[in-house]
Amino acid sequence: MAHGHARPVLLGLIGSPIAHSASPAMHEAAAEAVGLRAHYQLIDVAGADAAQLRTLLSSLAPIGFSGVNVTFPYKEAVLPLLDDLSPGARAVGAVNTIVVRDGRLTGHNTDMTGFSRALRQAFGPGPEGPVALIGAGGVGKAVAAALAGFPGLEVRLVDADPAKAASVAAALDGTISVRVCRSVEEAVEGARGLVNGTPVGMLPDRGTPVPLRLLRPEMWVADAVYSPLWTPLLAEAARIGARTMTGRELAIHQALDAFALFTGREAPASAMERAFDRAVAPLAA
Repeated sequence: MAHGHARPVLLGLIGSPIAHSASPAMHEAAAEAVGLRAHYQLIDVAGADAAQLRTLLSSLAPIGFSGVNVTFPYKEAVLPLLDDLSPGARAVGAVNTIVVRDGRLTGHNTDMTGFSRALRQAFGPGPEGPVALIGAGGVGKAVAAALAGFPGLEVRLVDADPAKAASVAAALDGTISVRVCRSVEEAVEGARGLVNGTPVGMLPDRGTPVPLRLLRPEMWVADAVYSPLWTPLLAEAARIGARTMTGRELAIHQALDAFALFTGREAPASAMERAFDRAVAPLAA
């Protein structure tokens, strides 16, 4: 397919471990669907400190990147290193998308916008609460902010680090009812919805963030992890007849929003869906 652009749009992902990421496939397919060429580079950097991250970020513009996504474990660490933040990223306190323009780096959070849209599609316009949210890190914070957009929803937040949960609760205070729970059991007791915002259950980990005996058929259960698509948590939820949303929906919707920010073009969801499904098929086997 011949394109007039000599140079492809250069995009990437900063995080670790990211070998299983579906992002390169999704963004390159989205570009092709709108008549652009893109190269999406995995930038797998383990254990980077602030100085190393700053060096990496300062090289993006000179190398010619239009933008990069950021994933675990750097969604919060990049915040102070950026030139500007979108209101959403500032509200969440985490960044998963960095747009490079005229040498300036602006942080956005499309986990928040993507999760909000994915949730509406999966469970209707008003998902019932209270919602148990496991994890107050980068993804958990974005999910909490997304849930704050649904009127009258109570969020019960639990994190291995209670101080983290408390600071997220404080940040959302006034927009939504947030209760910090001491245990997963306390959060899930009587909850109508459950979201895993931790990496627990992501391959090679076969754990579950919630003891499976706590799941009930009348709950809805969502997972941010997509490798594998059917985590032990979701597999059990589906088995007992609970409504489920896999990490596929969040992955696709956050990528659609990021692509629009990177390129100024709206990509068709179908292109990203097909690319995602092809990319994760080997994991599902």
